[in-house]
Amino acid sequence: MQVILKKKPKNPIIIAGFPGVGLVATIATEYLTEHLKVELIGTITVEEMPAVVAIHNNKMVQPFGIYYNKQYNIVIIHTVAATQGFEWKLAGFVDELATKLQAKEVISIEGLAGVNATESKTYFFTRNTKHADKLKAYNIEPIKEGIVMGVTGALLMKDDKLPITCLFAETHSQLPDSKAAAKIIEDLDKYLGLRVDYEPLMKQAETFEKKLQNLMKKGQETTELSDKKRMSYVG
Repeated sequence: MQVILKKKPKNPIIIAGFPGVGLVATIATEYLTEHLKVELIGTITVEEMPAVVAIHNNKMVQPFGIYYNKQYNIVIIHTVAATQGFEWKLAGFVDELATKLQAKEVISIEGLAGVNATESKTYFFTRNTKHADKLKAYNIEPIKEGIVMGVTGALLMKDDKLPITCLFAETHSQLPDSKAAAKIIEDLDKYLGLRVDYEPLMKQAETFEKKLQNLMKKGQETTELSDKKRMSYVG
């Protein structure tokens, strides 16, 4: 894995969004990069993955992009590439990045399969009592039972000293869920004071979902084509 970092902001809050249930984290971090003044300060390349990049609106979409917002001193890790099989490597990168930048906090966003079909709730997990008290003050509940998978799960197991807070939004579909992502944005706004309006995300839900579905579908198709070509070389 190769990481290129053009800037190294000091003591930022890192918001990490890797694809998971409902693509909640991917939608939420993309929305943040579009509604906060950010600059692309880094990229991640995983050599074992197909060399694929998407083009959207005449712009290249980084599979793994690292963005920085100076106003709030926030680093956003936005991912549209599948992470299966690379969870430990990516968790190691986030851990290393947090150490290098002396991050105040790492906030990892995840979707959570929910049972309530009418609305999404958010939950949190953190080992930091001050962060927990602040989240509870905004009526965000601690998660009592659940299984955490993917990069977030690897982060929790990798380093118990990492100042990590996990935010989970209930989602009721394996399809992209902008409503759950909007709930995450709403609670992040309260927690960090970002002044980001989540209402447009609700209105743009269909557009966001179609865009991300297309990006993920194209990535999967390209991976399958690459596998077929590799098999034909072997055969």
